[in-house]
Amino acid sequence: MIAFQITDMKDARGATAVTKAVMALDRAAVVRVDLPTRTIEIDPAKASARQLGDAIRQAGYCAEAA
Repeated sequence: MIAFQITDMKDARGATAVTKAVMALDRAAVVRVDLPTRTIEIDPAKASARQLGDAIRQAGYCAEAA
């Protein structure tokens, strides 16, 4: 399980964008978003933590390891 704190994910639209970025990289990943704490937990099938963080950043969000 890989977790990221995404401080600028403020609403459902942000959660959807982050989830889509992760799924575009790793279609088999399991993604859990917690909006109140602004965290995302990912159980990747093939992507590394670095790749996932980069994908989230490329979607326009700040991703820090949680």
